[in-house]
Amino acid sequence: MPTARPTPPAPPPHRIRATHTPTTVTVYQAYSPHLATPAARDNRFPPAWKRDRMTWVKPSFLWMMYRCGWATKADQETVLAIEITREGFDRALSEACLSHYAPGIHPDRETWRQSLAAAPARVQWDPERDLHLNPLPHRSLQLGLSGPASRAYADEWTVSIRDVTPLARRLHALIRSGHDEDARALLPAETPYPAGPLPHLGA
Repeated sequence: MPTARPTPPAPPPHRIRATHTPTTVTVYQAYSPHLATPAARDNRFPPAWKRDRMTWVKPSFLWMMYRCGWATKADQETVLAIEITREGFDRALSEACLSHYAPGIHPDRETWRQSLAAAPARVQWDPERDLHLNPLPHRSLQLGLSGPASRAYADEWTVSIRDVTPLARRLHALIRSGHDEDARALLPAETPYPAGPLPHLGA
């Protein structure tokens, strides 16, 4: 009888997966063309991009597709791949607070509220998505940046900005026509990001 193949271990419930190099990590955002077009053209966010508001970045391409509906939702018609420094990304993670109260991490709700108010970044873990944008058992990172972290992201950490809307539309067309394997071959390669233990973020 053939030997049964061992079942691969399930992914950890909370893990950052991203396209990354020794010095950079890629995150995704979706905007209306009036913001995204000049950002991709000039390789930097334009003055109209509000640097004092909370901005959420996503290392998972498929989670971004879930959020923007394959670049079909209003004001999310253009998808950007933003390559930022790992130094900035790691700094944001180290200074982040969970967006929700977790009894095993925070001693009490008031301590969590104070930490959240003071933190320049916050983390939310949402179910990762498959090609059809169905939820998976493990979770994907969303990183919220505000105040100094948002300004540093826009003006110091950003290395390059690319418009990947054509890729999103091509993938969506392949999936709708039943060519899942062709679509999967075009997905950005995302591997576990070596951030180390992040107990204050539940990972």
